[in-house]
Formats: sequence, structure tokens, C-alpha cells
Amino acid sequence: MAMSLQLQLLHGSQSFQSLPENHPHHGFQRLFLGKNLFGKPRFKSSVIKISSKSLDAGKHHKQLKLRSTRCSVSTTEPSTVENQKKNQLKARRDVRNIAIVAHVDHGKTTLVDAMLKQAKVFRDNQSVQERIMDSNALERERGITILSKNTAICYKDTKINVIDTPGHSDFGGEVERVLNMVEGVLLVVDSVEGPMPQTRFVLKKALELGLSVLVVVNKIDRPSARPDHVVNATFELFIELNATDEQCDFQVIYASGVKGQAGLSPEKVGNDLGPLFEAILRCIPEPTIDPDSSLQMLVTNLDYDEHKGRIAIGRVHAGKMQRGMEVKVCTPDENCRFGKVSEVFVYENFMKVPAETVEAGDICAVCGIDDVLIGETLADKVNGLALPGIKVEEPTVRMSFSINTSPFVGREGKHVTSRKLRERLYRELERNLAMKVEDGEMADTFIISGRGTLHITILIENMRREGYEFMVGPPKVINKRLNDKLLEPYEIAIVEMPEEYMGSVVELLGKRRGVMVDMQGSGVENTTVVKYKIPTRGLLGLRNAILTASRGTAVLNTVFEEYGPWAGDISTRDQGSLVSFETGTSTTYALSSSQERGQLFLGPGIDVYKGQIVGIHQRPGDLSLNVCKRKAATNVRSNKEQTVVLNAPLDFSLDDCIEYIQEDELVEVTPLSVRMCKNPRAAKKTK
Repeated sequence: MAMSLQLQLLHGSQSFQSLPENHPHHGFQRLFLGKNLFGKPRFKSSVIKISSKSLDAGKHHKQLKLRSTRCSVSTTEPSTVENQKKNQLKARRDVRNIAIVAHVDHGKTTLVDAMLKQAKVFRDNQSVQERIMDSNALERERGITILSKNTAICYKDTKINVIDTPGHSDFGGEVERVLNMVEGVLLVVDSVEGPMPQTRFVLKKALELGLSVLVVVNKIDRPSARPDHVVNATFELFIELNATDEQCDFQVIYASGVKGQAGLSPEKVGNDLGPLFEAILRCIPEPTIDPDSSLQMLVTNLDYDEHKGRIAIGRVHAGKMQRGMEVKVCTPDENCRFGKVSEVFVYENFMKVPAETVEAGDICAVCGIDDVLIGETLADKVNGLALPGIKVEEPTVRMSFSINTSPFVGREGKHVTSRKLRERLYRELERNLAMKVEDGEMADTFIISGRGTLHITILIENMRREGYEFMVGPPKVINKRLNDKLLEPYEIAIVEMPEEYMGSVVELLGKRRGVMVDMQGSGVENTTVVKYKIPTRGLLGLRNAILTASRGTAVLNTVFEEYGPWAGDISTRDQGSLVSFETGTSTTYALSSSQERGQLFLGPGIDVYKGQIVGIHQRPGDLSLNVCKRKAATNVRSNKEQTVVLNAPLDFSLDDCIEYIQEDELVEVTPLSVRMCKNPRAAKKTK
């Protein structure tokens, strides 16, 4: 039946029969053939490619030309009960709430910059830095968005609340946390790369919540842009994620965030982002509110001000939030306490503006409740009820944190005790919902669980900048046991690389228990994209290995897929470490002979201690050596001093060190230094 339906759709058979509503392909019939669904033109001769995978039939891709359609329109008749509810609800036509979601480096933050500039948020002569939403110092250094942030712009007397979200899969919890504040999302897709792993994750979450989706094909000005392919791939992604007919009927905007241009077709891009703003007003639903109901505001983010204290940020779902009102703070498990709101702010033109009253449907910031947490509800003091809590995906990787036990402890940091470390880690849970903290086997050890190594590495980097000294163990995956079977997390890894390095990269992925799912050429000449399903264990340390194999040209992207059967043993490192067996200062004389044993991490004049890892051994197994040895002073003159040439040491970042270490090794983190050492506790266990 599936194949016959597809063939009749493709060949326009006159004998096509209407399918019953309970038929599995009834939705496709309504989407492609239902007259009530079609309206004014949206695409011009857009070709949507329906794969056999989408229709569960055949092995070849087919093409189907669709009539142009408009934004999501429902054809179902509402029930009497729904009509009664809708009569009580009121639409706020002066507000739109949107979140901008995309894969990393697809241009979300740059697009927000252009939207802010064209909405006249800044003065004409005002100096504005690039990626203004990435206000965190760590975000600007790494060039990625780490935290979700709010802003607002005005267009044609309509306030548009915009939430910029991270694009990296490790920060997916930030995206899940803010999606309940909006009615729709702008799904930004690169005009060359198309949908990537994180695109699938954020789209899946948006569709599950029933949000409207506006697709923005960004970077349309790239020479190798292929917008038709990207739109087709995005449509197939909607089908794979079981989107409804209305969600599949998405509007497409073609834009260039750098140039600040947008249009309804790739050939006709306007001089500004006017078409994008118009599409937001047309396709993103207005908030529907009940003006007579009791106050309910779900806290989805926290901020801090030195003068105002803790600031709770969220959307008012019902009622009104007023300055100076007393509220009931409710937790999801119905434990309540009382508080008083001292000040209320709304977002306007990239800043918080004081307000007396905020009606339902708008996003605001509230001061005065110092113990409020994310996921709690600020409700009416008398009749208030708690809203459902925020649910995020479970963590897949864990690492151990412990106090610094090296001989150099206390030289650079000011927070070195286990009490300070414990307070800081548990304070992180107030904001970071996707992270978990547990006490370890010993009093000075804590287990941190997160979405990935980068998720935990960002916490480590923030803590060292705050003056903390501590040690970090190697990352480990979080396994599960179901029906007496051991399960481990699997991820989808997509690697884009030049064709000449494909053999070495594929061999590397195969050694780590990866299974190839797909392989195709990208929009760039002589570039191949491979898609693998690989255990999360196999990804530990993989990024550096792939960069080495491809001479720095490969790009690796991953996203969590599912838990699957244990894949077996995986060897992530074939070489041992060079370990110093003496405390002192490294010398040129000692390093000249040590560099013959492998690659060193340090140069002369660096303080080292016994047990510190100073290099990579060129063979399996560790090798202890002395990098502090001095040349013996004698009274015998040599005719000529020997010239010593040292190789440039390897410069490992914090991320590199965490990827490098193994079970019996630790990373020592201080405000000014990152060192690796052997774990003395692991050595005692082996003895």
C-alpha cells in the first residue's frame, strides 16, 4: 500500500482513492493533496524530495513538486469543550515569543546581531561588538554560545521576545530549559551543510512541545550554497521526527546574517531582514492567555546582580505579575513557601526596563526572592498552583573532582579546601539543570555528571578563573543495566573531511567500534561527509586523533542517539606517558636526552614535581625519567661547548589534557596552570 500510494502521488493517477483517517499515510495525503491546506504561494516551484525511508517503501529517492503553501493551518474542527476554553482565552497580538535554535556555527548569534541592529536597538553612531549576545568572556574566547540569553525587539508595534540558545549538543539542557517560554522557534540551517546532529535534537524537542517552526536557510550568500537540497533534507527530517501535517507545512526564509538580508526565495533576497520579521508575525502564534486566572510564572533562568541579588527570569503563563505583590513559591512536588516581589523588569532593546505590571504571555525578570530556583513556580498567594517542572535529558558522561594534592597546592589558587569545592559544585546545580553532583567514595571527592566532556570542561574553566584549585579524573560514560543486559550510550558522529584523508579517518572510527550509517559528498568540492553510530566511549579522545589523521582539516560533530548493547573493549590510547621522578626545575641538559624518548609538554625553566606527566612516550607503557638533572661541573675545559637544540614542546589545552588522561592519571587545574600527573591512589591500589 505504501509503495502504491507513493507511485500514485508521483504519477498523478486519476484513480487515486481517498484514504481513511486511521490509515498510516492519511497525513501525507492531506499534506500533499488536501485543498483546504493550500493557500497563497510560499515556495516557487520548490522540489521536496521524499525518500523511501520517509514512506517506508522502495529504495530510491523520488521527487514530488508541491504547490506553494503558507504557514501552518489546521483543518480539524475544534470540539465544543475546546471552543468553550478558547472563548475564555485571549490572544495577545502585541507580543511574540521565539527561540532561535540551530547546530553550532550555523549563524544564530550573528543573525540576532542583524535583527537587533535593524530593529534600531542601538544608536546609529554606537559602537557595537560582534556577537553581542555572547557576553560571557568564555563564550567570546571559544566562539560558541554556552548560555541561553533573552532580549527583545520591537517591529510594527509588536514586541518580539528573542531567546538565543547554544548550538553545541553538550549544552542541550539550555535549549530544553527555555522552549516552554515560547510559541515558536526559528530553526537556522546552514545553506551548505544542511541539517546536522544538533539540528535534529533541537527540532525534535520543539516538535514534541507542539511549537511552530520557521525555517531560516542562513548563509545563502556562500558560493557553494545549495538551498534546494537543504530544504529537502530539512523536510525529510520533519518526516523522520513524526511531525504533524501542520508542522511539516513550514515557512522557509532565505537569509544572510552577516549582510543582514532575507527573502522568500534564494534568487530574490531583499536588502534587509523585513521578510524575516514579517514571517515571524505571520507564522509564530500569539500567546493565548486567560486574563482572569491566578498568577503562574515558571522560573526558567537565573541571573545575579550585586545590588538586587538573585533575579528569576521566566514567562508569565497566567494572571499578572505586579511589583510589590506577595507570591507563593511552589515546587513541582507541591512544597510551597511565601515571598515578596520587590521589582519587576521586562526586556526592551537589549536591556531590562522596570515595569509595574506584566501580563500573561510576556517574559519578565523578578527580584526579591533570594532562594528561588529554576523549575519553581511563582504563583498567586491564595489560589496559585504549581506548573509542571522542567525535564531535561539524562547525563551520559561523569568525571571525578577532588582537592589538589600535588606539592604545588596553594601557590596560585585561593579556594583549595573540600568545603569550598563542595559549595561551588552544588551551587552550579541551581542554574545548570542538565548536570548532577554526587559525593564520591571519599570525603574530598565528588562525581560530576553531564551531557559530554565539553559540558563539564566549561564548568572546570569557570572554576579555575574564580580561583579554585582541584584535580579532575578521566571522563567515563554512564552505563545502564536493563533486563540483566549492560547498555551504554551511543552517539551519532558526523565527520566532514577532504577525500584524501577519508581512509585514515574511517579506519580510526572503525577501531573505536563505530558503524557507518551514511556517506555522501558535501557542497564543497572534494569533501566527503560520513555519518557513524559510535559508542560514547569511542568518542573520548577522538577529536584530537581525527585532527591529527586529517592534518587539522576534519570537522567532527556529535549528538546523543540512544542506549544500546555494550560494544566491547575500546583502546583509546596506544602510547604511554613520560613521568618525572624528581621535584625541581627542568633543565636544557636533561630535556635534550629526554626528548629522544617521546614528545615533551614543557621547556626548560619550568617547575615540576615527582609523578607529574611531562610528555608522551613513543612506546606503550609509562617511562620515568629525570627532567631536572644538571650538567656536572668539572675543572676540565672542553674545546667547544655542545650546542643543544630542543624540539618545541606540545601545548595542551584543558580540553586536550582531559581527552589525553587515562584511568590512573589526573589533571591538576589551577588559575594559572594545567598539569597532568599520575594518580597516587591508583598506584596504591595496584600495589
